[in-house]
Amino acid sequence: MAKNKKQKVKRPKALPPRGFRDYFGTDVTERNDMLGKITDVYQRYGFDPLETPAVETVEALGSFLPDVDRPNAGIFAWQDEDDAWMALRYDLTAPLARVYAQFRNDLPTPYRRFAVGPVWRNEKAGPGRYRQFYQCDADTVGSASMAADAEICAMLSDTLEAVGIPRGDYVIRLNNRKVLSGVLEAVVEIVVHEQMQTAGPDSPPSIYDEMSEWEANVLRTIDKFDKVGESGVRELLTDGRLDASGAFIDGVGLSDAAAEPVIEFLTSKGDDTAATLENLTKAVGTSEVGFKGIRELEEIFNLLVAQGYGTDRIVIDPSVVRGLGYYTGPVYEAELTFDILDEKGRKRQFGSVAGGGRYDDLVKRFTGQEVPATGVSIGVDRLLAALREKGRMNSRANGPVIVTVMDRDRMGNYQTMVSELRNAGIRAEVYLGNPKNFGNQLKYADARNSPVAVIEGGNEFESGVVQIKDLALGAALAANITTNEEWKAQPAQMEIARGDLVSEVRKMIARADG
Repeated sequence: MAKNKKQKVKRPKALPPRGFRDYFGTDVTERNDMLGKITDVYQRYGFDPLETPAVETVEALGSFLPDVDRPNAGIFAWQDEDDAWMALRYDLTAPLARVYAQFRNDLPTPYRRFAVGPVWRNEKAGPGRYRQFYQCDADTVGSASMAADAEICAMLSDTLEAVGIPRGDYVIRLNNRKVLSGVLEAVVEIVVHEQMQTAGPDSPPSIYDEMSEWEANVLRTIDKFDKVGESGVRELLTDGRLDASGAFIDGVGLSDAAAEPVIEFLTSKGDDTAATLENLTKAVGTSEVGFKGIRELEEIFNLLVAQGYGTDRIVIDPSVVRGLGYYTGPVYEAELTFDILDEKGRKRQFGSVAGGGRYDDLVKRFTGQEVPATGVSIGVDRLLAALREKGRMNSRANGPVIVTVMDRDRMGNYQTMVSELRNAGIRAEVYLGNPKNFGNQLKYADARNSPVAVIEGGNEFESGVVQIKDLALGAALAANITTNEEWKAQPAQMEIARGDLVSEVRKMIARADG
């Protein structure tokens, strides 16, 4: 009788899900250090921390994801046991709206909070684009004052400088959703006039038949300004254009005259703030909402100047659009202006690392009442990448001091040494691998980026001394040492009294840190 062949065990692949990644020691340490600097600034401005669950109901999240066109697209969602739809949060703002609506009678007004944590987007992954990433937000809920928006811009400027982006390497660009609404009103006024001229006063203007779709098409076209420029936007607003691949993209269908207010809006940035505001005033025509947006921009800018924040840090820039369907007033974006090299060695600017604005309709979904709110979100991973590009992160963070093991029978003695170091606030560990090969212990210390190795053999123990080895200095010296005598004479290793262990290790670490 044939024996059953043993079935091959199908083992899972040791890979994270597509679009996700693992973060090791230095990655996590650098992120935590940067987050500490950011939240220090937030707290200095009077914002309090808030933690919300990673999971919210889909109903609470709503359809406010600004990066997609379809409601509830772009999220990771599932049904729980009672058939309620749950989802991983896609940002930190939607949970804030739910919290404020739930606890509004207990929270101070205005409510100022900051939040830090991962968010998830169910989007196509690509190089450097992950489905889980960190955000660091600060928001003021319950204040309609433009001083709240000015404060966010000032705080964002302070934050960038606190983490290591010097003045001159960034600019915060400021715009207003109301100004664009005024521009769209000016466009509609021209279109209606053109249609009445063509069809007569008794024919209803066809632009109103699909107003929301028409407005969305114009907004999408405006958002392409930085890619296709003035001429490209003009073509897309009118008859259409050929893209780089040779494919024809249909235009919105506006006349040249109707497209002109949009072009004036996008190109209205002048030599100074006064010129920019004057150009915007022309672009909005007779629109009252447009005028209101311009007045808000002027008020914010004057408040910033009063605090010492000039155009070297914060400028009014009409090209900032930032998912305008989401925002209801001022919008702002922090852009890093220094050059980096892309994968093909070409120079390009790093781009945006933070953005935000006023969103007065988010809490209204829960309460039925409009609650003014404004805030900013920093893309933590992008900001970290920028600091690494500029060489402003310590990529070789010191690991723990390693107490090596020369004699297994004296493990208690080694543990005593490591406890003394830890109690003095020094990271330290005893080598817990196989101590037979001492070279492997030093290789382990090197892999851990250890600044110092502590060595105590039987002779040292009897003499009441220990050897401490400056591993960073030793590695640097080793490249130039050619003889055994030179090695013995090198200062990277020294014998000290056992009682001086803590003080001498501390000195060696300080020397390694420079």
